[in-house]
Amino acid sequence: MRLRCAVLDDFQNAALDSADWSSLEDRVEVVIFREHIADEDELAARLADFDIVVTLRERVLFPATLLDRLPRLKLLIASGMRNSVIDYAAAEHNGVTVCGTASSSTPPVELTWALLLGLARNLVTENNVLRAGGPWQSTVGADLCGRRLGLLGLGKIGSRVAQVGLAFGMQVSAWSQNLIKERADEVGVELAASKEELLAGSDFVSIHLKLSDRTRGLVGVAELALLKPTAYLINTSRAAIVDQDALLDALRAGRIAGAGLDVFDTEPLPTGHPLRSAPRLLATPHLGYVSQANYATYYSHAVEDIQAFLVGEPVRRLG
Repeated sequence: MRLRCAVLDDFQNAALDSADWSSLEDRVEVVIFREHIADEDELAARLADFDIVVTLRERVLFPATLLDRLPRLKLLIASGMRNSVIDYAAAEHNGVTVCGTASSSTPPVELTWALLLGLARNLVTENNVLRAGGPWQSTVGADLCGRRLGLLGLGKIGSRVAQVGLAFGMQVSAWSQNLIKERADEVGVELAASKEELLAGSDFVSIHLKLSDRTRGLVGVAELALLKPTAYLINTSRAAIVDQDALLDALRAGRIAGAGLDVFDTEPLPTGHPLRSAPRLLATPHLGYVSQANYATYYSHAVEDIQAFLVGEPVRRLG
């Protein structure tokens, strides 16, 4: 009897085309789930007959209460090599091997700039007006050259965002709790003396931090109040770094010029959620990692993880 493998949240129906699954045909039946299942009871029922589950990012939670209800599950594969929503102790207790894949080969640098440029030049508004036959030119865009880009975080992604900003002729500064001047000098940007100085002095602020106890809620009511009324905030990192309610209030009141978001406290974002209709917001449905190259990496490594598990030699183990 073949093992059964569930591939979750394949919204674009792209998993099977992104890798060669043929090597598994004799031993594994692959079943695609295109719709997101948020309810734990429904998820437990739908996955009860599966031996293997492939999940994308941290969208589906695997707490002990779910893992305890999946007696057939033996292998759980998550994209990337870090996952905060899997209870590893519960997985071990239930005899579930947890494996990962290589991280994104194209991190969300490009999408960061798509959001930033889209906001600065009002691309969605202008495109909609043009298509509707409305007035020719209805907004005045914000310039980048000579303006200040403030980066919260200067790691692998933040430093690449900085390089693009410098190429646009922007002044670039950065801050994080552990950032030192030598690192800022290496990238060619200024080190802000404090988070408050960076926020108050920037025309565009982009977040590139890992979510941790120190960064959760890092940008709240007080921090948003420091931004200029002409400033824009971009978050392609983790939603919980920014207080969502405080950001909504700031956008509705016009206290900042706009925000670009690719990450949300709840994903997929529920129908009717206030962020879906918030003014001054350019939002995308967590597309930072959704690219042909990344999908090819994720799913080809998932196939490799399954092959290795079948011969009793799991690779890229997490936990």
